[in-house]
Amino acid sequence: MPRLRISARDDAPAASKPILDSVYRTLGVVPNEARLLGSSPAALEAFAALQAGLSKALDVKTRERIAIAVAQVNGCDYCLSAHSYIATNFAKLAPEEVALNRRGASKDPRADAAVNFAAKVAEHRGRVSDEDIAAVKRAGFDDAEIVEIVAVVAQNSFTNLLNTVAKTEIDFPVVHANSAADSDEQQPPAQP
Repeated sequence: MPRLRISARDDAPAASKPILDSVYRTLGVVPNEARLLGSSPAALEAFAALQAGLSKALDVKTRERIAIAVAQVNGCDYCLSAHSYIATNFAKLAPEEVALNRRGASKDPRADAAVNFAAKVAEHRGRVSDEDIAAVKRAGFDDAEIVEIVAVVAQNSFTNLLNTVAKTEIDFPVVHANSAADSDEQQPPAQP
């Protein structure tokens, strides 16, 4: 049961409606996470701006791989479910790749370095070693791209925290970060 109000798109504050309408035009639905963010026009606007800016960072497959790894590290079932769905249906990642991403890895050597680094950033809250930095640089990432990896980790950590606090009902095919379900797990999702 969600702990914070998730309004219908039509019940959202007036200042949130243009952004929620844009989400609807893009996806054909407004996911519960967006509707939750929509309860605060300031938070929704800030998140939308961050998301728009980071859409120019890295490539979509790398961003989705990072989102999956970070959701797994943070134990956020909502975000893990959403990004697993987006990764397979929009970024066209194979299910085997998504499974590797959950472990902070990838079949692609360059992506492996980025996802591994991102998982370490999330797990250690930025306290990575000099060797961790050297490894991602050896894979061909420059300083600007490393900043982008950290920014994508931060963006996803925000939504992981928000959805965990709110206990947002999962509206994607459910993926659990932990193999054992807690007694207060979410109900089966409505298909997006």
